[in-house]
Amino acid sequence: MSAPLPGTTDPAVLRRARRSWYFYDWANSGYVTTTGTVLFAPYLTVVARRAACPGTTGPCDRALSVLGLPIAPGSVALYAVTLATLLSAVLLPLVGAVADRSRHRHRLLGAFAWTGAAAGTAMVGLGGDRWWLGVLLVVVATVCLTSSLVVYDALLCDVSAPAERDRTSSRGWALGYLGGFLLLAANLLVVSFPGALGLTEEQAVRVSLGSAGLWWAAFTLVPVLGLRRLPSRPLGVAGVPAGAGLLAGVAAPFRQLATTLRGVRRYPQVVRFLLAYLVFNDGIQTVVYAASVYGQEELGFTSSQLITTILLVQAIAFGGALLFGAAAGRFGAQRTVLAGLALWILVIVLTYGVPRGAFSRWLVLAVLIGIVLGGTQALARSMFSQLVPVGAEAEFFSLYQAGERGTSWLGTLAFGLVAQLTGSYRPALAFLLVFFVVGGLLLTRVDLAAGARQARESAP
Repeated sequence: MSAPLPGTTDPAVLRRARRSWYFYDWANSGYVTTTGTVLFAPYLTVVARRAACPGTTGPCDRALSVLGLPIAPGSVALYAVTLATLLSAVLLPLVGAVADRSRHRHRLLGAFAWTGAAAGTAMVGLGGDRWWLGVLLVVVATVCLTSSLVVYDALLCDVSAPAERDRTSSRGWALGYLGGFLLLAANLLVVSFPGALGLTEEQAVRVSLGSAGLWWAAFTLVPVLGLRRLPSRPLGVAGVPAGAGLLAGVAAPFRQLATTLRGVRRYPQVVRFLLAYLVFNDGIQTVVYAASVYGQEELGFTSSQLITTILLVQAIAFGGALLFGAAAGRFGAQRTVLAGLALWILVIVLTYGVPRGAFSRWLVLAVLIGIVLGGTQALARSMFSQLVPVGAEAEFFSLYQAGERGTSWLGTLAFGLVAQLTGSYRPALAFLLVFFVVGGLLLTRVDLAAGARQARESAP
């Protein structure tokens, strides 16, 4: 028998809450796709190069001096994202502890989301040689985004019963891909034809960056307002006694975090799942990140061809996430994810054999990636939600997010090292098979039923 949802069993309330919950994927994906995936890094590189070589429009061989250290302009964006990722990994467990002590998680979601969206919108002012402004804004936006996702993922347990979470999570991911696709398509038109709007190319990029922040902020209203109808959560779980002083209330999240970290080993299925997820998700993230480099350098595709590829993947991923959600309802989430990992392996093998310039074959593989991309990640989220102890959802999802960010550099490092040692991207791509094979084998060792039973019966 599954545990009741916190505070309510009213089907109408939960149905409305789920519809609102979906829209945070739509809201933040506009920023993730337009800013994080496509526009920010290339534009910050232009700004950093301008700062290093004033008045030069061509190649720049000078370095920026940052705290006395020489930094190549082309590496500024990569270092900024790395800094933001590592900072997130450190802070997220504390965010989870705070979120589990919040009576109204939707308010905390809004606070993180709107702070990050403000930083994203402020990127409209990124210009001249103000590369440091870009670093500051992307760090703030990234830390706030990842913090909001911890709260958002934990809310999955509030808006859905365990049997509904595969479908709910998949619908959220699907809506996110659709929202990201629509905003990116609109912004690519702005960037491609700036003169039609009376803009320069650089102004068009800045307007697009700002629009992603506004999109994030505006659509966050939907979940924040829609989820307010959920009853407030009791503070009895991992809480402080009524009447405790302010200092005790402030210290409680730190004490609870320490307790959770010490006690997580009591949940072997959680540990096994996290190990499996961190391995295969690192492979997924590396394929996504390295695809443009592989397509450009190894296969000779142009920027417009690569942009077409990104849009195709985004569009197909909408249906792919829904398809995987439906398959999980019939075959189970664990089997469906394992089938997805097998499809990832097939994609890598087929991509290895694509000859240079074969764009049509490349697009076929983009369709396969779109089918499997959102589905595997959405079902991983819903599977983990079954394993987290009642009352500590946000804390455990903070470990999920922090672990993902703390290890997400391993795949790209391996890809880069193999490419450097062999002088070709094809062996580097083949090496990524290790992540999917090992991750799949680790996933087969997870006993979801036992883990879900333990999660219902005990809390840290």
